[in-house]
Amino acid sequence: ASSGLSTFPEFVAVGMVDGVQIDYYDSNTQRAVLKQDWMKQATRDDGDYLERNTGIYQGSQQTYKANIGILK
Repeated sequence: ASSGLSTFPEFVAVGMVDGVQIDYYDSNTQRAVLKQDWMKQATRDDGDYLERNTGIYQGSQQTYKANIGILK
């Protein structure tokens, strides 16, 4: 966490398409969340979409955390 900001997430990721944010993930919630109604419609038949993206973001979080640790 950032110094003095106890609720500030350690890691944040967003999915973008053509400059529009389609999803959001942070280390506090540990969940991907869709940000566009049209994405909810587009993924309606893919029940695993958010689970899959949550897993991808969690993996990215761990990778970036390890990389920062190496750089220290």
